[in-house]
Amino acid sequence: MSPTREVYWNISHIWVMYLLLIPALSAFVWGCYQRLRAWRLGQPADRFNRWPERIRHLIKFGVLQERIVRNPLVGVMHSSLSWAMLLLFIGTTVVAIDTDLRIHIMHGQFYLYFQSLILDVAGALATIALGIAVLHRYVLKPARLRENRPGTAPPGDGLMLGWLFLIFVQGFIVEGIRITMTNDPWGAWSPVGKWVGQLLAAVLPPAGMLALHKGMWWFHLVTVFTWIAAIPYTKMFHVFTSPLAILFADLTPKGEVIGTMDFATAERFGVSALTDFTWKDLLDLDACTACGRCQDVCPAYAAGQPLSPKNLILDLRDHMTAEMERLHRDPLRALFRGSAYAEASETPRQMVGDVIKPETLWACTTCRACMEACPVEIEHVPKIIGMRRHLTMEQAEIPNTVAVALQSLEDRQHPYKGAAASRTDWTEGLDVPVMADVQQVDVLYWVGCTAAFDPRNQKVARAFAQVMQHAGVSFAILGKEESCCGDPARRTGQEFLYDMVAKQNVDTLKGYQFKRIVTACPHCLNALLNEYKPYGADFEVVHHTQLLKELADEGKLSLRGEHAETVTFHDPCYLGRYNDVFDAPRELLEELPMVTTLEMGRNRSNSMCCGAGGGHAWMEEQGTRVNHLRAQEAVETGAGTVGTGCPFCLQMMEDGVKTVTGGDGGVKVRDLAELVLQALEETGPDQ
Repeated sequence: MSPTREVYWNISHIWVMYLLLIPALSAFVWGCYQRLRAWRLGQPADRFNRWPERIRHLIKFGVLQERIVRNPLVGVMHSSLSWAMLLLFIGTTVVAIDTDLRIHIMHGQFYLYFQSLILDVAGALATIALGIAVLHRYVLKPARLRENRPGTAPPGDGLMLGWLFLIFVQGFIVEGIRITMTNDPWGAWSPVGKWVGQLLAAVLPPAGMLALHKGMWWFHLVTVFTWIAAIPYTKMFHVFTSPLAILFADLTPKGEVIGTMDFATAERFGVSALTDFTWKDLLDLDACTACGRCQDVCPAYAAGQPLSPKNLILDLRDHMTAEMERLHRDPLRALFRGSAYAEASETPRQMVGDVIKPETLWACTTCRACMEACPVEIEHVPKIIGMRRHLTMEQAEIPNTVAVALQSLEDRQHPYKGAAASRTDWTEGLDVPVMADVQQVDVLYWVGCTAAFDPRNQKVARAFAQVMQHAGVSFAILGKEESCCGDPARRTGQEFLYDMVAKQNVDTLKGYQFKRIVTACPHCLNALLNEYKPYGADFEVVHHTQLLKELADEGKLSLRGEHAETVTFHDPCYLGRYNDVFDAPRELLEELPMVTTLEMGRNRSNSMCCGAGGGHAWMEEQGTRVNHLRAQEAVETGAGTVGTGCPFCLQMMEDGVKTVTGGDGGVKVRDLAELVLQALEETGPDQ
């Protein structure tokens, strides 16, 4: 006899099951429709392209859960639970095909290995995973998992965990009684179920076993059907929305994610309402699982600033649900969300101002750490920039110091009001050529505003120019023709000003002949390499550490010296997380004979922001400063030098190190170009 089992053993009136399935599926479909209707409020977004790449992306981050498994405990728990539920769903589908469609596939070796052994083990692993989840949330209690706004959030994790645990326990009881009472010859292939059945048989008579089986079977059915009906109204909906958010993630280079605006057709500037977001933005809100990974890595949150990326997304999601409930009464959602939420949804609120406070938006450094950590590809930073555009361009609600910097940028082509230097003062005595004089070179050195006007960073520009001269590089600068790249304007929401300077810079660059552009500023790098493409720019742009590494590899730099200092490298956000340049700076440091390196605890893609991005170089910070936190991490390595590859990081880390060490800790902050110059045979560092 081929191995199989009777599906409805000890159960009669099966038609009742199908009758109960109708309201369960109706509630599920209605809830999904309501969420789809909410997403359709958003603007179009071209995410239906590059399908092979999207499928690979889904497998990497959705199926294999690459970002979740970085934490071993949580990774094992979540992977076990999600894979087990997928297998059990497949197993249930097989039963339906075999029983309802009369396609008999549930027999033989397939039945033994998959329907019995694999599904039994999967159920056991899922039950253990639920126990780990309870331990993690309610015993270990990581800060990132604290509850959000009691009374307004969907039913909490405790209810979901308990609900699933009940479903799995019921399943084992029903299975165990069937195996024991039928003396199933293949029961050993379901070891957990058989063990549960033996335990029950030891305490219950046969009549009690039969009664418990029948009652538990129907109880299990109602529990599962209720759970199915509840999915779109609870956190469990993420089993659908999270894979969708990953599948439709933005696949453009990370530095291009902030789109340009069409000023000729735009009726409003920026994002002030849900309908100004894209449909993917609104899908993101439902995809969020409130795991708090974004909050854990947010420098603003760590410094006590009024920003939690997690709460920002949850606030927007609650606002979207309230608006949908206000416009389209949804009694099922009101039931699951609770009366407090239904009352809150009666009065419309302004999204930017009431729901999301301006101070929350201005606290963001746009470092992208939240997006790098999010396991479901939620796009926090573009949402924040969109709302900043509304504040800046429509409400004129912008920090005073930022407004001054932007006015200087508009009037003087750089954000440093009161700067007395010209763009070429730093070149004094170095004989640095200017593009207007030479017209054609191999390398155009884009200096950037900070290196041109900040006295400390002028030393970096001089050091880098001297290294290129030492290596015989054919290079020149734009000099007075160079303007700000526009990054401060774009990150603070002044898109019109950014558009103006970007077009001007592209026109200037197209007027000369060069093979590539090099810059020591990652913000300039990102603008020139990624964000100027819509304006017709297609330049090869490299960071100065990449060029220096190339010159060292080619033997054009005569590096010397004995071990003299230890260096820990601070990854600039716009170099690392935005443009994936992690290796070149480290490999360059390894080329320097007098240097040994130490890594900070948080490095590479997990590096902490210095606090200057997103316009914060021109903002007055209150309370704990981000750069002080990062400087503390650098000092704790014991390194004598903090290496940087960004002019803003240099400023922020110098200030932070002085504060952390009291000004007498002996820790220096130096750009890598300065360290390279120190190692050259013919010359020492320019002071």
